[in-house]
Amino acid sequence: MLRYSITFFIVALIAALLGFGGIAAGAASIAQSLFYIFVVLTIISFLMHILKKT
Repeated sequence: MLRYSITFFIVALIAALLGFGGIAAGAASIAQSLFYIFVVLTIISFLMHILKKT
């Protein structure tokens, strides 16, 4: 999931450099959403791992 987030971020940067504002904004919002989902799932996984050990 983090790889997809980075991919959309790079697409947003390239689109912004080429002047495609709408595509850049869309790709950036998708990248941001995927990053937040990645962070939440990572925290949940970390907590489940800690709880499983005890």
